[in-house]
Amino acid sequence: MSTMVERSYVTQTRSMWPRCVPPLAQGFCLMTIAFAVLAAAILSREAVELSDFDQRFYTTIAYDMDRYGVFSNGTLDDVDSVVSVPPPGMFFGPVYPMLVLLGMKVDDRFARAVSCSIESIHNHRDASTCDPYARPMRILHAFLLALGVVMIALSARLIVPGRFVFWIAGALATVSLALESEIFSYVMTESVTFSVFSVFAYWLLLAWTTCRSRHFAHAGGLLGVLCLTRPSFLILVPVIAVMIVVRSRWLNGSRLRFAATVAAVFALAFCAVAGTWATRNFASVGKFGLTEEYGAATLIERFAYNDMTLREFALAFPYCTPGIGELAFDLVYGTDSMHRFVFHTAGSFFHTGRAHREELIALHKRLDPVIGEIVAREALAHGFQHVLVSIPLAWCGMWAGWLAGLALVPLFAWSCIRAVRDGMLMYLLYSVPATCMLGLHALVANHTTRYNLILIGPFVLGAAMLISEWLETARIKKGLQQTHR
Repeated sequence: MSTMVERSYVTQTRSMWPRCVPPLAQGFCLMTIAFAVLAAAILSREAVELSDFDQRFYTTIAYDMDRYGVFSNGTLDDVDSVVSVPPPGMFFGPVYPMLVLLGMKVDDRFARAVSCSIESIHNHRDASTCDPYARPMRILHAFLLALGVVMIALSARLIVPGRFVFWIAGALATVSLALESEIFSYVMTESVTFSVFSVFAYWLLLAWTTCRSRHFAHAGGLLGVLCLTRPSFLILVPVIAVMIVVRSRWLNGSRLRFAATVAAVFALAFCAVAGTWATRNFASVGKFGLTEEYGAATLIERFAYNDMTLREFALAFPYCTPGIGELAFDLVYGTDSMHRFVFHTAGSFFHTGRAHREELIALHKRLDPVIGEIVAREALAHGFQHVLVSIPLAWCGMWAGWLAGLALVPLFAWSCIRAVRDGMLMYLLYSVPATCMLGLHALVANHTTRYNLILIGPFVLGAAMLISEWLETARIKKGLQQTHR
């Protein structure tokens, strides 16, 4: 009898919390709080020269667009764009360089800082005289990340019933991103990638939930924008096609019609966005596609990791675990046995791969025409080792949110087990794209977590689902105790 009363109480309680989008005021409030926290965290980071790290790729393209109206390959071409007009390029996607250009138009000081940085890169002035100013981009990063936080919270609300799930998910996402604030202080793509992916994942989840064609169209268009930010997201096109077939198996009747209709709508929306840029590339560069050399260059650099020793393979797991790695290894200067995992050290996997890439470019001029032969040769020589090495690289890359990952990763694993056991298809579908990208980056890129910050969404949803359930169970028990009295 007690069990029947409890089930009845649970049903009545859950019916009180409809699975709908929270009021606009709640979304605005969460975004304001998240923006304030993230802006404070990002702006507190020390200013760095705009030529550091990968920043120079995007600032150079923005500089070329501002000065010549040409979308170039940035520092990857052989032209000194301070004195000459660079040729059109298509190595990088257009989304982030255009945001950098917008920042230059809005803030003259940032425009001068970018110009000075480009002039120093081409040896026209001393880099020490340049202002390391990037405030407009840092503020934009905080805004984009806050938008991503709201999208994650909305996604949690769609999947998980409960009074507090929206705020639990929003708080966990904000904290996780704040702990990663260093990478967001750079003029690089991580914030826009995270934001657009979070919006895309929400609309895709909405499409799975409602099975409405227009939501699949929105998701397809957003995936197109995502691919124009980072071309590696193209892998999600076939993945989502498979997911559409999987989702159709849970529908009663009209499975083929549903799968064919939404797949066509999704593909058309994607092609409308991505195809526009591909057409531009054909007209300007002579090649129809989203990028050239990008995948080949990344894959060649990844091959260097196949030289990993058994000792490095084993130590990669504690080395990359947040907290443990900082205590047991030198992650900054790479003065110990794991020095090849530190990007900037001499002889590191990254530098070895980059050097091999430059040798191949010097020999063949272009990588795309020869990449097939290179991959076939590497597969024959180290195919099994390549797959095996991807395991520690995936382990290293999955700790999005740094120390927060110590709690979120185990909760994510447990939530996936619960989702499979309880048939929570929507949560599994939501988690597939980000986990697929983790596997892809381990196979073709490197071990950095900055490529996998999109995992914060599934991590947070899993944690919010479990925490909300625990809170709801405690509330139910308290209500039952009061009822029995």
